Amino acid sequence: MRIVVTAQHPEMDAPVDPHFGRAHYLLVVDTETGEHTAVSNAINLNSPQGAGIQTGKRVVDLGGKVVISGHVGPKAFSTLMAGGVAVYTTPSGTVSEAVARFKSGSLKQALSPDVSGHQA
Repeated sequence: MRIVVTAQHPEMDAPVDPHFGRAHYLLVVDTETGEHTAVSNAINLNSPQGAGIQTGKRVVDLGGKVVISGHVGPKAFSTLMAGGVAVYTTPSGTVSEAVARFKSGSLKQALSPDVSGHQA
């Protein structure tokens, strides 16, 4: 399964980025093989508006079935749901730790956004 984790740097030991839409990187991880690819999200990092929607569309285009991030706002959440992407949030840790928690079943799926909108 392909999952996408927001990251502050392009490595598996990078901290999970707390901001979905304005995450620095999207790490696409194959949970079966462990292979991963870092995708820059610089185009949305300083976007004045719509960053969550555009990043959500990008996750869908990357083939992600699950996204893990620190926080996900309402517009991004709706975009991800429409694209068939399940949302999981984690308050801390590295990308590799988040993937391990997902695989072990210890991350809980988000049923709604956990912030009201853009978080600076």
